[in-house]
Amino acid sequence: MTDPRQRPWRGVLVATALPLRDDLSVDHDRYAEHCAWLVENGCDGVVPNGSLGEYQVLTPDERAKVVETAVAAIGGSRVMPGVAAYGSAESRRWAEQARDAGCAAVMLLPPNAYRADERSVIAHYAEVAEAGVPVVAYNNPIDTKVDLVPELLATLHGEGYIHAVKEFSGDVRRAYRLAELAPELDLLIGADDVLLELAVAGAKGWVAGYPNALPRASVALYRAALAGDLETATPLYRQLHPLLRWDSRVEFVQAIKLSMDIVGRHGGPCRPPRVPLLADQEATVRAATEKALAAGLA
Repeated sequence: MTDPRQRPWRGVLVATALPLRDDLSVDHDRYAEHCAWLVENGCDGVVPNGSLGEYQVLTPDERAKVVETAVAAIGGSRVMPGVAAYGSAESRRWAEQARDAGCAAVMLLPPNAYRADERSVIAHYAEVAEAGVPVVAYNNPIDTKVDLVPELLATLHGEGYIHAVKEFSGDVRRAYRLAELAPELDLLIGADDVLLELAVAGAKGWVAGYPNALPRASVALYRAALAGDLETATPLYRQLHPLLRWDSRVEFVQAIKLSMDIVGRHGGPCRPPRVPLLADQEATVRAATEKALAAGLA
């Protein structure tokens, strides 16, 4: 377990799927149990209210309670909520809510209601940093259309607005440029299917999706990759990659929740506008999950 007092975003932090009942209400008791189960199975903490947690379709009350539930279950030092919102003021309020709930850090997308320019991005992170809780940037140019390139991340870090970045661009070359420009900025693996490449490149943590279903095998992979033990990591990565690649697909929430159901956890339904997987997609995820189960990876 990474010392939560020192850079609490390091280690395996699971972007938690949110358990919903059949009527699509949030099952907070089951969510608390899930957070505790992940830590018991080797994960270092959780990231509630990320995209995998369907934060965009939660009410403000639900979103606040999700954070409070995670903190009550495993302690605030292990909880790094997503605080993305359309406006900087709203993101700051979510950062303040996380701070007041006892969280040690928050994760923040750039402005995502439009294609923001560099000045707007810097102003956005400056505003949220005023909440007084360490901010981890989240670079997801695929969904937000705003790319936090290494030069911009170095500027944000130099100003003291961010301490780490969850990197989801898929471009592993950026790890080396970022290390040159901002060596004290922690790089976090942001997409499951480039885990090995970014770990080798010097990543300090993993904001992870598939540990929701397969925490022990995922943590073993991460620890081996970080230690440079490629003899252990490479075959395990090959075994898990048919599932890990779903983390970078549009249907990642449905896929991970389905795998959770198959391994005996509660994945359950998603809220609209997400719809169930197509039959061929479900068959692919099911086959890969069952193969992982048969290999003893659950």
